[in-house]
Amino acid sequence: MVSHAHWKLARDKKVAQGFSESPEVTKHREEIRLAWDLGQAVYDRRTALGISQTELARRAGMTQPQVSKLELGGTVPTVPLLARLARAMESELNLKLVGETSQVVFTAQEHEAA
Repeated sequence: MVSHAHWKLARDKKVAQGFSESPEVTKHREEIRLAWDLGQAVYDRRTALGISQTELARRAGMTQPQVSKLELGGTVPTVPLLARLARAMESELNLKLVGETSQVVFTAQEHEAA
């Protein structure tokens, strides 16, 4: 298995040699990175809660294979799905996109005192 770091190093080496990617490849690479970041954020919160993929799927109205694919970065979820996931994980979703960087975190909701 090739790691993301290996791919980045290989790409950086090509860029240093004067190779440039087409705009389509650059766009696709961005989509893959965002899907990976979102999947990692779901995985991190789910495991922090100590729940299985099956339990998260039940709570979010999904199937376990859909959760697995999402966590592996195989899909970019829609905003409505992200909202369902946040509710299912009793979380707030914080998504920060700046230039070529992104930060995705599901954090525990702060319950207001009644």
